[in-house]
Amino acid sequence: MGKPSRKLRGFQFREFLIEFLLALCALVSVLATIAIIGVLVFETILFFRNIPVGSFFTDLQWTPLFSEKHFGILPLLSGTFLITTIAMMVALPSGLCIAVCLSEYAPASVRKVVKPCLEILAGIPTVVFGYFALLLVTPFLQNLLPGLSGFNALSPGIVMGIMILPWATSLSDDALQAVPTDLREAAYALGSTRLQTSFRVVIPAAFSGITAAFFLAVARAIGETMIVTIAAGQQAKLTINPLEPAQTMTAYIVQVSLGDTEAGTIEYQTVFVIGMTLFVLTLLLNLVSEHFKKRFQEAYQ
Repeated sequence: MGKPSRKLRGFQFREFLIEFLLALCALVSVLATIAIIGVLVFETILFFRNIPVGSFFTDLQWTPLFSEKHFGILPLLSGTFLITTIAMMVALPSGLCIAVCLSEYAPASVRKVVKPCLEILAGIPTVVFGYFALLLVTPFLQNLLPGLSGFNALSPGIVMGIMILPWATSLSDDALQAVPTDLREAAYALGSTRLQTSFRVVIPAAFSGITAAFFLAVARAIGETMIVTIAAGQQAKLTINPLEPAQTMTAYIVQVSLGDTEAGTIEYQTVFVIGMTLFVLTLLLNLVSEHFKKRFQEAYQ
């Protein structure tokens, strides 16, 4: 065989160049992730050289910026999970109902309008949602609940539920759409109504996919920053009362980042410890979501 032609060699070079650039992009993302994890782990180790691990998980106060310092993460965890729970109580039933409506009832023309509207909602900056919670939702709730504080967990929780509604709806709709049409037709042939088919056949069949969607929505809610920073009050309190102020882990990171905390101090290292805790929580939620996603895919292969 003769040597490859100039045109073929040029094609092979371009193909090699594209493969190299793609591999380089993948390598950059991997190295960036490794660097972030490395920084978090390094600073976390330095933190725990000064603060016992036991007190970090059992102390009921979080006051690293006060003169009397306490480093118990439980108040931040309670604020994070309280607001996230409120958000999911808004997003889960609403998102599932909207997804069922779009998948089982809405004609194609309606889907073409509603889906882009949900995507627009997902594109609104979260700082706008924060001021929406503070300036509109909180005064409205204070008219209904006269004793409600100006900063509270209820208002940002509700608004956060509205913010993550597109994720819960869109992913749940995809899971419902993936259910084979044969199951619906079999249910109709047995005399089931559309409502019975939706809630007794389609939703159970898509349960793994819906669960994966909701875990991703929870991870998104836990990592939200601006809404809770603006409207929740930034008071680290161990409480389950949604009418009181609260502080989440992300809001604390913002508080320290905007302050005059000196680098290298124990107060500065708390940012990385909280970041490491957030990383572990979101990683676990993503792993659980991926597990349910694989189960859903295996069920329809």
